[in-house]
Amino acid sequence: MLSAFTAKPIVELKQRDKSKIEAILAYGDRLLIGLNSGSLRIYRVNDVVDENGRSEREPSSQSQIKAAELLREQEKFSKHKIEQLAIIKETNILISLSNALVSIHDLQSYELQDTLTKAKGATAFAVTSDIVKDEVTGIPSIVSRLAVAVKRRLILWSWHDSELSTETPEVTLATVIKSMTWATGTKIVAGLNSSYVMVDVETSAVTDIVGPGSIGGGPGQDGGRFGGVGVASIGYMGMSSMIPKPLATRLGEGELLLARDINTHFIDTNGHALGRRQIPWAVAPEAIGYSYPYLLSLQTSKGVLEVRNPETLGLLQSISLPNAAQLHVPQPNISLAHAGKGFVVSSERCVWRMGALEYDAQIDALADRGKLDEAISLLGMLEDTLLKDKEGRSREIKMLKAQELFDQRRYRSSLDLFTEVSAPPERVIRLFPWNISGDLSISVENEARLHRTSTGNSQDSKHKTTSLASISRDDENDSKSIKDVVKKAGKAESDTSSVKGKAIGSSTSQSSLEGRELRSATLELQSFLVDARTRLQRFLSPDGSLKEQSNNMDQELGEGSATAADSLLVPRVLTEELDQDRGQRLRDTAKLVDTTLFRAYMFASPSLAGPLFRLPNFCDADVVKEKLLETERFNDLIDFFYGKRLHRLALELLRKFGERDQENEKISQLHGPERTVAYLQALPPEMIDLILEFAYWPLKTNTELAMEIFVADTENAETLPRRKVLDFLQTIDKRLAVRYLEHIIEELNDTSPEFHQRLIDVYLEGLRSEEFRGRRHQDQEERDAWNGKFLRFLKTSPHYQFSKVLGQLPRDDPDVYEARAIVLGKMGQHRQALDIYVFKLQNPDKAEEYCNQIHLTEEMPTLSSTSGDSSLSSREDRPPSIYHTLLSLYLSPPPPHKSQWGPALNILAKHGPRLPASSTLDLIPEVLPIKELESYFRARIRSANTLVSSGRVAARLREVANIEMEAKLRLGDDRPDANGGRNRRVTITEERLCGVCHRRFGGSAIKVLPDDTVVHYGCSTR
Repeated sequence: MLSAFTAKPIVELKQRDKSKIEAILAYGDRLLIGLNSGSLRIYRVNDVVDENGRSEREPSSQSQIKAAELLREQEKFSKHKIEQLAIIKETNILISLSNALVSIHDLQSYELQDTLTKAKGATAFAVTSDIVKDEVTGIPSIVSRLAVAVKRRLILWSWHDSELSTETPEVTLATVIKSMTWATGTKIVAGLNSSYVMVDVETSAVTDIVGPGSIGGGPGQDGGRFGGVGVASIGYMGMSSMIPKPLATRLGEGELLLARDINTHFIDTNGHALGRRQIPWAVAPEAIGYSYPYLLSLQTSKGVLEVRNPETLGLLQSISLPNAAQLHVPQPNISLAHAGKGFVVSSERCVWRMGALEYDAQIDALADRGKLDEAISLLGMLEDTLLKDKEGRSREIKMLKAQELFDQRRYRSSLDLFTEVSAPPERVIRLFPWNISGDLSISVENEARLHRTSTGNSQDSKHKTTSLASISRDDENDSKSIKDVVKKAGKAESDTSSVKGKAIGSSTSQSSLEGRELRSATLELQSFLVDARTRLQRFLSPDGSLKEQSNNMDQELGEGSATAADSLLVPRVLTEELDQDRGQRLRDTAKLVDTTLFRAYMFASPSLAGPLFRLPNFCDADVVKEKLLETERFNDLIDFFYGKRLHRLALELLRKFGERDQENEKISQLHGPERTVAYLQALPPEMIDLILEFAYWPLKTNTELAMEIFVADTENAETLPRRKVLDFLQTIDKRLAVRYLEHIIEELNDTSPEFHQRLIDVYLEGLRSEEFRGRRHQDQEERDAWNGKFLRFLKTSPHYQFSKVLGQLPRDDPDVYEARAIVLGKMGQHRQALDIYVFKLQNPDKAEEYCNQIHLTEEMPTLSSTSGDSSLSSREDRPPSIYHTLLSLYLSPPPPHKSQWGPALNILAKHGPRLPASSTLDLIPEVLPIKELESYFRARIRSANTLVSSGRVAARLREVANIEMEAKLRLGDDRPDANGGRNRRVTITEERLCGVCHRRFGGSAIKVLPDDTVVHYGCSTR
């Protein structure tokens, strides 16, 4: 059992001394003993026991100094036996009970000061001291109280800052008071014949305490003289000594224990039950006490002092003290934290002083004896300052308790406790067999497997590779390489796993953990591992780098406490590489947690493995690949490869499945290029080489679908390196290159001259290829469409190199005449362009359309800028328009071409107003009849008349506007509340302020705005 206390006799009466010890009192280094003769003996305790149970004096003086030295004996302290002693240190007085009288003595001289005659017939008393703040001033003062029981009456005396109060209130209870215990500074528990009551000494309120069995408290239980006699004590009604004495003691802050016979009742300071079970006493104790943090009970019939845990109520120690009759625990005044370190027990002839061992040794002893619940409870009750690394010790013992629960097949409770203390994942994972924990397992099965691995038995590895080999012959090499990596990792850890297991501690029942038991344990393990993943995310980024906040974590916690990051790791003495930095160890732990979680999912909840891969994880790629290949979960394998950025492995697997001729039901989603295209679309632009490598076979299989990799409306597709993509597509098919160029130019608005020029080059290359020329007559529509896009792009794009394109277009090739005309127009050489339309293409409509386009894009902006000058003379002075150039080609063509009267007259008829008469008439030959120019002159005359009429109308409108404005100024507008034009008025008062500077006007000049706002004349310009 636990050795929390050691008993050491300090006072033993000599054989010739016929006195008996009746009362004891210990305070400081003084021990007062009241004898049956009425004498008081004062001892000085030299052997002061410290917190560790050791003597504070020097070893050399141990043989010379007695444990307790008699200082004096007050022989005439009382005429009768001394029944009870107590002190009020704040008032320097000693209180004694003798012959039913309460007396007050001086604490230094022990001389009698006063006898409380009002308390004649007293049977017991209780004292307390407390610090109380004044409600008005807030000044603290020490208040000491003395409660004396006189039959049914409870009489109270009080001292305020060592001054005795003149008031002595009384409270009369239902029956005779047997015992008293102060619950607080103002409440006292009184034990009656068969019940307990709580008395508030300030308000005199009495509250019944109802408890089980002989604790009593029910209605009518105190009605008779023998109401307190229980079944165990009713042997002879006349023997009042057989009635169980009501006992009570204070425990921790706010708790009390009531005991009568073998019944117990835990209450708070208000008398309410705490709902805790009773103490399993076999024999009723004669005295109880509380020595922090233990519950004490003295059984005089056996001469045994029992030490119990007040929370678990378990028996921790039994100390044999022959004929022990009294238990005295020094009364705490303010705090219970360090009370009772030196409590004493006495018999009629001897006094023992109880020395407490250091708390760290007590906890270690409990843990070594397997009393983990008691150790955990004791750690929870003790203050942090009394222990070395309380948090760490509590955590370690709770982990031992969790491991014990695991061995007892209580998996939920075990894993919940592991989670509560944030146990290192490695320590928990070791408890599971190899199929869950891998090479970290400490089971017998793992040792046998490691032995087989070291001896070269690879049959299981070969069997696991057959699943991938059955799909395709090309997969064999890849799968074997994966297995080799797994085997090498297993061999590397085979020499160390057993050592690690022994260091942590093994489970005796782990080898039998299988079947339903293993599944149940694995389901509970999943929640623990998910919690561990969450804790790891506080310190690790998805890419494995340490977060900044984790670097400062140690500074936030005190020394001797494990940091939050270290709680995830096993102690460094259990690791192989002691020089590893914390970041690497955290990454290794994250890898272990995620890999084990994957194994747990695959064993107990396979449907949850897929979602794990879609989150950032640190799973071991070799383990996951091997397991998924074994179970043929290829979709999850591809998702895992994507999450781990093993894109080449994923794409190779997709290609092998996608190119198969026969579709397999298990991999129906992977058949064809659809999954590969979707995978490539999700890759970032920096992996362009890999994208282009594996985009080849989808482009050959389904071109329309595969082009979505490059032209889809996604961010990845839009940010791909366009030059590399274009070079790749052009090597496959120029049509794909054209489509990609048209996409980036027309939809993405790419204005790079390089791509515009390359699109023209591809157009020209296609028009010149034998593919079009060889079947010009069979598929003329396709070539025309190709040529139409080429010409349209030449017209709309301003970003290609005009001179370079013009050099690529032969002068004598009829197929590019129109293209040359467009490029010449882009270069501003309009006459050369019209020359091609008129003489080479012989297409007056296109020539006229070309002039219309030039007029709208180049000449109209110039005309609009000079629209203010619209006189006939100004129109005649303008430079010749593009129509004039076309007309000159029709009427004065270069040799050997002839004049074209019809198109020329058509131009004169349609665009006559745009052709100045001075320069146009010079081009018309004299042989042309005037009648043919009727339409031209009519258009010119109509244009001149329109110009004159427009000027007259504009002048009249300006006159009307001037008249309207003048009338408004003179007469005002038509609003009912408006002033009359120039007759409008405003009123300036002393209160009216300027709307700008907010000052009064006074005699300053003012200005009235159109909205009748008045401002200073100087402020109007601000």
